[in-house]
Order: sequence, then C-alpha cells, then structure tokens
Amino acid sequence: MSKPHYTFEIATSPAHLQAHFDLRRQIFCEEQGLFEDSDRDEYDTQGYPIVALYHQPDMTPRVVGVVRIYELEPRLWYGGRLGTHPDFRRGWRIGKGLIHKAVTTANTWGCDQFLATVQEQNVRFFQRLHWDSLETLEIRGIHHHRMEADLAYYPAVEQSQIQRQVQPQSLSAVA
Repeated sequence: MSKPHYTFEIATSPAHLQAHFDLRRQIFCEEQGLFEDSDRDEYDTQGYPIVALYHQPDMTPRVVGVVRIYELEPRLWYGGRLGTHPDFRRGWRIGKGLIHKAVTTANTWGCDQFLATVQEQNVRFFQRLHWDSLETLEIRGIHHHRMEADLAYYPAVEQSQIQRQVQPQSLSAVA
C-alpha cells in the first residue's frame, strides 16, 4: 500500500481546474481579503494553472496548493497566485514543490527570465530557493517584492516530461 504523497502538475481536468480556482478564491478573497468575489484577471486567459495534489491510498487526489504561470512577453515568464490550503501549511514542502514545477516548466518551454510578485512575509522563503528581490512595491495595501528566479537552479527538463497540454484560453471556461 502506498503512503500519502504530493505531486505537482499542470491542471488539465475540469475538476482540477475548478479546485484550482476555488482554492485561490478561498486564499485570496476569503482569507486574505485582497479581492471581493474573485481573484481572476486577464492573465488567467493566457496562464497555465499548476496544482499540488495530495494522494492518499484509496482516495481521489485532492488539490492542496496552487500557482499559475504565464508568458508576459516572449521568454519572460511570470508566476503568481501561489497558495496552500490552510490544512496543509505545516512546513514549506508544497510551496517549494509548486515553485519548482512552475519555474522548471517555464524554463523548459523557453524562458530567459522568470519573475514573481511576492508578499513580504514570503521573501526569505523565496530567497532560500534562489530568488533575488529586484524591487519593493505595494499592491492592494500589502508590501510585496518583485523577485527573480535563478534559472540555473531550475533547469529545463526533458520536453517529453512537460507538455503544453492545456490551451490557456480553455481555462477561462471554468466558472
């Protein structure tokens, strides 16, 4: 019998896509109060949602973490809306896995620079994962840092391991 474990993958099924957006709403609207009813924006139509799945024997995998990536301009990628379900926030394993999946995916698809806007309380965590702070800014009344990943720490993987399985426009169809 297998032990409980996590996997990190691009959300492709309708159930995982819905769970991705539901968890984002829970974190960024209900918990943090950054948005009223939805945190969705124009980047969701071009982005790729990545989920952390918690696998337990004899149970359907559960989405317990989220992040999205999108190519802002050719070879310039951005990550955002990183979050973990409150019941799974012990340690940094899920966040670290999501960040790794996000940056290595973009690097595999063609990336010269990967940026993220990080809430101030998470900056040291990102720095431990080989990110540099480029500037500080305030968004919705909260201090953030624009940060850049050291792409040498997140090498591209064999293309067959990561496919662009979802057309980003199809993500906007998930309500």
